[in-house]
Amino acid sequence: MAATPNVIIDPVTRIEGHLRIQAHAVPDGMGGGTITDPGLSASTMVRGLEKILQGRDPRDAWAFTQRICGVCTVVHGLTSVRAVEHAIGIKVSKNADYIRNMMIGAQYVHDHVMHFYHLHALDWVDVVSAMKANPTRTAALARINNGTYKPNNGALPNAAYFQTVLNKLNNLVSRGQLGLFANGYWGHSAYKLSPEENLLLVSHYLEALAWAREVVKLHSVFGGKDPHPNLVVGGMPCTLSSNTGTVNDEKGGTSLNTEGLATIKTAVTRMKAFVDQVYLPDVILVAKRYKEWANFGATAGNFLCYGEFPDPALVKREFTDGAIDYPAGYIIPQGVIWADAPTTLTPFDEKMVTENVAHAWYLGSDTGEHPSVGETELYYDGPLPDQGRNPDGTSKYMLDENARYSWIKSPRYDDQPMEVGPLAHILTMHARGGTANAQPTDKLVRKYVQQLWINPTAQGGLGLTFTQLNSTLGRIFCRVLETKIIADQIAGRAADTAAGTAAYAGWYQLYYNNKAGAYWNPNTFTRLQQPNLWPVQVGFGFTEAPRGALGHWVKLNRVSGLIDNYQCVVASQWNAGPRDLVGVPGPYEEALRGHVLANLKQPLEVLRTIHSFDPCIGCAVHIVDPDGKPLVQVDVNHGVCSTTRVSDMRCAS
Repeated sequence: MAATPNVIIDPVTRIEGHLRIQAHAVPDGMGGGTITDPGLSASTMVRGLEKILQGRDPRDAWAFTQRICGVCTVVHGLTSVRAVEHAIGIKVSKNADYIRNMMIGAQYVHDHVMHFYHLHALDWVDVVSAMKANPTRTAALARINNGTYKPNNGALPNAAYFQTVLNKLNNLVSRGQLGLFANGYWGHSAYKLSPEENLLLVSHYLEALAWAREVVKLHSVFGGKDPHPNLVVGGMPCTLSSNTGTVNDEKGGTSLNTEGLATIKTAVTRMKAFVDQVYLPDVILVAKRYKEWANFGATAGNFLCYGEFPDPALVKREFTDGAIDYPAGYIIPQGVIWADAPTTLTPFDEKMVTENVAHAWYLGSDTGEHPSVGETELYYDGPLPDQGRNPDGTSKYMLDENARYSWIKSPRYDDQPMEVGPLAHILTMHARGGTANAQPTDKLVRKYVQQLWINPTAQGGLGLTFTQLNSTLGRIFCRVLETKIIADQIAGRAADTAAGTAAYAGWYQLYYNNKAGAYWNPNTFTRLQQPNLWPVQVGFGFTEAPRGALGHWVKLNRVSGLIDNYQCVVASQWNAGPRDLVGVPGPYEEALRGHVLANLKQPLEVLRTIHSFDPCIGCAVHIVDPDGKPLVQVDVNHGVCSTTRVSDMRCAS
């Protein structure tokens, strides 16, 4: 960099994986400073999963890619399944889409709530300050902020309830068992919540842990287990059973019955209640105290969405590239928003996606190549990290913006860096909401953005502008907004829209209404052919993961039908990728420009912006041994409903 970095965080904690952030702040003479240039974002883990998949049966790929991450399990598995389905020309039934939507939606809700309370809230909530709170005043605050939430054995929390929370917190501190509360910048001058507000948020931190166990039951019922639920090329591996009791080996096996449906309904009800009664009002509370963060953390203003939640009930067709027959409609639209037209959604062209390795430790194209012809060949050219440490605890080695400095490649769309994730999702839905293709959910987005973000504080809003959504605070707001939209969509409800009142059915209700198999005719089913009989081509599969655009590309061998090449371009890769050949920074790096730090030795402000993306570096990089060999061998048997190696399509919903 032009100046010696004086802001170094290595590793960035409370994320999945290993990330180093390095920047230079111009000192202000009082211990703080301002970051005037983009920072550097570097993954310190090495990638190699794609090489493990070469030569394997493509129907097994989902089981490997699902283990890219212990958090993003459903979305990676489903992206792989979709890529293979595209390559061999399979279209799934409506019920399969509804089940997949519910599973992805549950991951969204679970992931976003856990991210806010357990990974990001501690950037805004001072745990030490919470220990000074008055329980009576905290109970009064809870009645205002979370007036319908009753965690106290079915009653509103009172002073005694918050005294119990305070006792738990004091007990953790006295025993030195702080866990994620350890090593925080507690007492930092940038914290602004009152002790009572801090205690309220800490109590919800603890309550969200128990809530999370209920939400993932949806994955267990539909997918057999969680994490890493079962998926299958061609549909979903769950059938219906007439057994009304507990499913076991003798009665229904892994099929779905009335008890399973009741479990799902209960999980969805709890999911939605926590989002409406706790998560949404808590985010608004935090946003009102930290409104200035709508002025920090902006990226270049280019946003990308592949589209997600294909809903056959939506009748408006969207874009097609001539190769993929896209579903009738998506809840999260497919498209691109450019910085010079922030309210206009333009068509997405899969051929415009490239990866370059100009500043990443791989062989390949410095100018960029399409993922379908990409490769994963490691090329580390140092410097080797010095095992010693500086007095401030940071590593002695420095990243060099003119050299290779990360194990993440740099994705580009039409040669431009793109931000992906909840902010991109809400902006694309907002843009589509102004077109003839607007869906009820788009109108809800427009309504909530106006009411909660733009309206003056006197009208219950934050009094911010639409363009300020491109910010650290905007990402937090958009994440909770899409969580509410998705939780509502899973359950199904009558919803007010900007244009009036429009009722829309949720995925659970659509699936339940058609659970008898109205969309599956057993008389016309055909068994999946052996791989060497498949129509061979490159398959492109996509999802919109909770963190953003996720794409897998698979190329099959024309003789064997096995995998010749496999490439993953993940959401955190789009956001965390290093600079490209001409030095244009990625979203993480650009977002640090202009940050004002109160204390250079405690760069809490940097963590606030980086955490607002919800980094998952474990998704962006994967591990092989020093010789490039896989570290584990996994045998996957698809023969659940058939005595052959081939899945029987009758097993799919």
